[in-house]
Amino acid sequence: MKKVNLSKVMLLFVAMLFTGYAYGQKEYVVGYENNALGNNVAKLWENGVVHNLTDGFTDAAAFSIFVSGNDVYIVGYEGKNAKIWKNGIPQSLTDGIYDAVAYSVYVSGGVVYVAGYEKNEQGNKVAKLWKNGVAQNLTDGNYDARAKSVYVSGSDVYIVGYESSGNCEYDVPKLWKNGVLQNFFVADDVEYPDAECSMAESVCVIGSDVYVAGWTGHAILWKNGITQELESDGKWCGAFSIYVQGKDVYVAGGEHRAKIWKNGEVQYLTMSDNSPAAARSVYVFGGVVYVAGYQGKVAKFWKNGVAYNLTNGTYAAGAYCVFVK
Repeated sequence: MKKVNLSKVMLLFVAMLFTGYAYGQKEYVVGYENNALGNNVAKLWENGVVHNLTDGFTDAAAFSIFVSGNDVYIVGYEGKNAKIWKNGIPQSLTDGIYDAVAYSVYVSGGVVYVAGYEKNEQGNKVAKLWKNGVAQNLTDGNYDARAKSVYVSGSDVYIVGYESSGNCEYDVPKLWKNGVLQNFFVADDVEYPDAECSMAESVCVIGSDVYVAGWTGHAILWKNGITQELESDGKWCGAFSIYVQGKDVYVAGGEHRAKIWKNGEVQYLTMSDNSPAAARSVYVFGGVVYVAGYQGKVAKFWKNGVAYNLTNGTYAAGAYCVFVK
């Protein structure tokens, strides 16, 4: 029997503790960092190691990541194109004639679902779902709209976002199930008096319960259409990401201070109002709560509330999505 080198095992164990990474575990974060040319560069951080997805000669950003088996899917934009990167290889979802952005990706049963928008000839944003690269319009293009998040539960595909109202004075949150607009939000056709616009940012479905995070000037959690206003510090605050594990509901958000809510109870990740900060994504794995976001010009990553800088603050940067495998 081959002898085990205990000293090497101990060194590996100490290294794992020091870096905070479990053996074989991968922590993915995507976002952007500005460069000397004034362009945003789409970025992937894998266990803290940065990979550029774009060359920096065209403005770009990465907004969402999903890992399925050995394949890593990332979506965002580069120039006018909505983009998807599979294992770092880019593919355009649009032809670049009109501005387009991909905000969210979800992979289920070998099918890749992407939510976003593409402008039309009139200059309005059309909310879209791409299924294995084939586009489906969710709105008719008469008013601005965006699809911000996609989630697959069984055979059902849920998408949330927003569409401007008929008089274009304010925006209202929307939910589509299998491409059909749902009567989900209680105040869907009523102007919110405290906000110029409202948006559904993230959706998660557990059993028959549909959870949506968003904002109406305040951070909001909707469960099956019932509104819960999340505690804030009295300033504008958005909820941008939701993750449900068992009976626990985690929401990430902020604007002046990055924060998460667990079952409605707020936890501040940053304490100063001097530089804008927000938590843009939350993911729970192995009892650890992972959060991606930004503070000032620095892209940030939190593990159980402990902050790590992904960038050094020389150029503006942000982290928009975290995924742990």
